[in-house]
This record gives sequence, structure tokens and C-alpha cells, in this order.
Amino acid sequence: MGTALVYHEDMTEARLLWEDPECEIESPERLTTTLERLQQRGLEQRCLRLAAREASEAELGLVHSPEYVALLRGTQALGTRELQALSRQYDAIYFHPSTFHCARLAAGAGLQLVDAVLTGAVHNGLALVRPPGHHSQRAAANGFCVFNNVALAAKHAQEKHGLHRILIVDWDVHHGQGIQYTFEDDPSILYFSWHRYEHGRFWPYLRESSAYTVGQGQGRGFTVNLPWNQFDPELVLVAAGFDSAIGDPEGQMQATPECFAHLTQLLQVLAGGRVCAVLEGGYYLESLSQSVCMMVQALLGDPAPPLSGPMVPHHSALESIQSVRAAQAPHWTSLQQEGPVPVPSPSNHSPEWRPATLLPGGSEFKTAATQAAAALSSLLDQLYLQPTPPVRTAVALTSLGAGLVLPPDVLCEERSAPQEETQTWARLHEALAKEEALTALGKVLYLLDAIMDGKVSSGLAATPALAAAATLDVAIRRGLAQGAQRLLCVAVGQLDRPSDLVDDGRNLWLNIRGKEAAALSTFHVSVPLPATTGGFLSCVLALVLPLAYGFQPDLVLLALGPAHGLRDPQAALLAALLRVPAGGRVLALVGAESSAQLAGVLARALCGEAPPGLGPFSAASPEDTRALVDLRGRLEPQWKMLQVAARV
Repeated sequence: MGTALVYHEDMTEARLLWEDPECEIESPERLTTTLERLQQRGLEQRCLRLAAREASEAELGLVHSPEYVALLRGTQALGTRELQALSRQYDAIYFHPSTFHCARLAAGAGLQLVDAVLTGAVHNGLALVRPPGHHSQRAAANGFCVFNNVALAAKHAQEKHGLHRILIVDWDVHHGQGIQYTFEDDPSILYFSWHRYEHGRFWPYLRESSAYTVGQGQGRGFTVNLPWNQFDPELVLVAAGFDSAIGDPEGQMQATPECFAHLTQLLQVLAGGRVCAVLEGGYYLESLSQSVCMMVQALLGDPAPPLSGPMVPHHSALESIQSVRAAQAPHWTSLQQEGPVPVPSPSNHSPEWRPATLLPGGSEFKTAATQAAAALSSLLDQLYLQPTPPVRTAVALTSLGAGLVLPPDVLCEERSAPQEETQTWARLHEALAKEEALTALGKVLYLLDAIMDGKVSSGLAATPALAAAATLDVAIRRGLAQGAQRLLCVAVGQLDRPSDLVDDGRNLWLNIRGKEAAALSTFHVSVPLPATTGGFLSCVLALVLPLAYGFQPDLVLLALGPAHGLRDPQAALLAALLRVPAGGRVLALVGAESSAQLAGVLARALCGEAPPGLGPFSAASPEDTRALVDLRGRLEPQWKMLQVAARV
């Protein structure tokens, strides 16, 4: 199994036949440029290419009215003046004689992708389509959108495949009101949209785009306009718009291409990795094509490049998150445990203010495009200086013996660091003097060097229990000596921080299963291992991941020491999430007595496969919640990313 790419060249046929500065950006070049970039990067060749089929009119009827479908069918016989007159009846729409065919292909591509994923033909995939769909409603085209491709895909998954829990994530810069309207009373669809709102002053200028719109009837709480850990989806659909990308005239935002790789990988830990992405917006061709490439790389399992720039959330983002939490807390127990959420103060913007629109051809547009091109070129130069290592994951696990099942592209590494070098490091600890420990240390050092040299992305090695702490200490020192500027060590179980480890900002020690929640220094944090699924998720998502993103490590050591207490799915989830902010550079250490099953799920997670599910959701205990809230409060002044997961 792999990644599907669904496309059909006929979707480039529809184009604007008259002058309209607002609509001309939705052009066939959006697809051709993106496909060319995927081919240049060798990504199309790595995917299973599927030719899109047309959605039948019966399938379109899952979302759209028969009258609307008939109206669109009739556009095939209209002349240019009639098409222009019809287009004017809708907001930001143009029709072409090929629109009906193109839109049926776009809708059918989403259905085809869902079928491929849910039948097990592929793990995940992208439908590269136009026209986009998420603004389209039951009987109305809107915002370049004709048929609602993602809504149709969700309905198809329900009707044909019998799914009961589908998560739709919409990261287009514009609110996908068409998807929201379709499912606002359906509790089996969780629609999560984050978009530019500007308190109703950004297109589509709707009050229902606000954080306080939560759905209707039985669907209340299942529209999230900005907590999927309780929902446990069976499928993730992504309305993948790229108009928030740097240089885009529609969004006027600054999202860089690698952001979309991070978003994709964070979603891949859900639903067993069954992620179906469908192209929505994105109108600056260079950003669009580069961002799609980053997303496809993530779907293929390649590590995401590290994010650039300071990891400090903007106040407006924190305000939006606070608003979402306040609106959603009545519907989700996982949001209720921290107590009442304060309602954010109203914006200081005047009601008349709206963001300026940059129209193609204008002087401001040309200036912005030139600046964006220069910034994007510089960024891409930096990204390409860090090529993907030839080996994604290497393991040194000979002590685990039979029963170990590994993905076919995982390298079983037999080599070790030079004996003299290994012995020199072993002299630091008496526990490393025994032959078994010395042999294991040599393999750890070899894997660590391969990661630091860019030959291997991630690694997994086994160490004797009595030498676990000593091996970890040597690995930290070796990583720093080999040039790691920021080394994150996540130590789970009975592993104490080396007493002479310098607290100089180059290493962050995070112990899970500590005796109590404590911030012993800015770079020395300890937290008990929560006993419940909800508590563990809160610990990982509200503490570990924000700290990792704030620290921006170039190497992560994940050590499962004696009495670590993690179940196999928990360990796999932790490894899968830690590889995202670290650009994939994770070395996991497990005990030599660990089960082959634990080693197998860790290897698969490090290789980019989805971790197994955690099982039924159980809420965090009040004690764990209080400890986590208190710890975050003490760390927030130094670690600003914690504000994203906490109350503002």
C-alpha cells in the first residue's frame, strides 16, 4: 500500500472566457504547474496514479439538489454571454461549457480516493482537482466552487462504506461554509475549519464562520471553527486549500510550504493514517505547487522539514483558540476539565473595516508578489540544503530475536562504532563495562552518527536494562559533541537526568513517569505518567508537543527505560508525534527485554506509518489535570507555545 494521486487532464479545460479580475486567478495553471512540480521532485512517480472518473448524477445528489445538477448540466450548451449572465447570479463564480464535466471529475476524484483508501488499496492520497468545492452549497455555486467535493466524499464514505465517524479538516484560508451547512446537524461528521475570519470582515463575510457556531440539533459541538481525541475518527478528509501560503493574493498570509507537511503528519496519527486530501484553493502558483509537494511528501511518509522562525504564537491566534474552547467546552468533556473558559474581549477593529483585496495586475499586487517570490526562493534554498536521508529508519535489535515484524524499507543495521571509540565512551560508566552493554553501546553510537551525518533519518536500538541510564547519558553527550545544537531527550520511566548535564539551553530533558509534576529549571521538566487515555493525550498534546515545537530540536532521543509503563500504542504515538517537529531525526532506545511487538510498532511509527489506536477514550483524572495545568502555568513564561494548548 502507498499513496494515491488522483487526477485527470480534462479538469484543465474550464477557464475564464471574459475579463473578471476576481475570478481570473482560478486558472488551469493551478493544476498543470502543481503536477509539473510533483514530477520534477519525483513525487508523482512514487504515488499510485489514478485517473479521475466522473461522479454520477445520483452521487451528486448525495449533497446537491436535482434542480441544481440539471442547471449545471445545461451550461454545456450555453454561449459566452449566457454563461456570463448565469455566473453573475452567484458570488465569485464563472462558468464554461466544460465546467459540468470538470466539476463531475473533481467530485468523482474524491469518491475514487475514498474508495481506494477504505478498500485498503492505498494508505492515503491526494485528489488534485479543480474546480474546488468547499463553498458550494446544496443549490448554489459559490467562491469558484461548483460541486462540494469533500462533502460528497464524506457522504459517499457513509453511504457506501458504512462509516460512523468522519473528521473533515478544512485548512483553506476561507471558511468552507458549504461543508458546514451540509453537516451542521450530523453528529457523525466532525467539521474542523481554521480560516481567516477578521470578525466577519473577511470573505465570505458570514457570522456563522465564527468560533461560536457549533452546529445544530444533534450536530451541536460537531462544527469547530478554528478536540478530536474523543471523536476517534475512522477517516480523515482534508479540504486542502493553500491560499494561506506566502504570496497568495487571496489569503495575504505567510504560511510557508513546510507548514503543510507538519499539518499533514499531525493528522496522520488519526484514523489509522487513512487521510484523503482534496485540493481546494491556492492561487500563487509557486507557493501552491511547493506546498502540495510538501503535503505529498508527508503522505508518502517522508520527514517534514523543521519549521523556520521563532515559535511564538500570535496574539490573534491565541484569541481565536480561546474563543473556540469557550464555544466547544459544553460539548466536549476533554475541554471541561480545566474549569470555565473566559470569554475573550471583543476586537478593537471598527465594524466597517475589511482587509484590502489585492487584484492581479495592480501595483500593490505586483509588489507583494515580488516580495513573496524572493522570500519563498530564500526559504526553499534553505529547505533543499537538508535533503531527505537515503534511509528512513534503521534498527539495531538483534537481541529481540524472533517475532519482530518490520516494514520492508526499514534497514536492519549490523554495524557498530569503532571498538576503541566505543570503549572510550564506555569508560564514563561502570554499567557499560559488560560485553552485552558495550556491544549495544557501539550500535547506538553508530546509529546516532548516521542520523547526525544525514545518512539515516531515524533509528531504534535496544539496550540492557541495567545500562539504560548510562547509555542514554552517553548518547546525549555524543549527540551534542557531534554538533546537535538543540537536543531534546524524552525519558520515560526510571531514568534520572545526568547530574552533570550542563543546563545551557542546548538540551531539554523531559521525564515522563516522574514522581511529581515539576519544572526544576527551564530545561528540566518532569511529569507523572497519566493513568487514562485522556490524561496521556493531554500530556502529549498540551505539554510534550508544544515544548518540542518551542525548543525546535535538531535531534530527539526517546528513551523507554525500566518501568516505563507505556502501552505499545502510546509509545508509537509518542514516537510518531516527536518525529514531526524534529524533521524526523529521532533515535529511540528500548530495553533489550522489550517485546518484539513494542519494537515493531516503534519502528513503523518512526518510518512514517500511523500508530495503532489508543482504544476507548477515558477522561483524565482531576489530579492529572490539575498537575498538568499547574506545570504549564509555571513553564509558560519561558515556553510560549504552551499558550496554544492552555487558556489565554
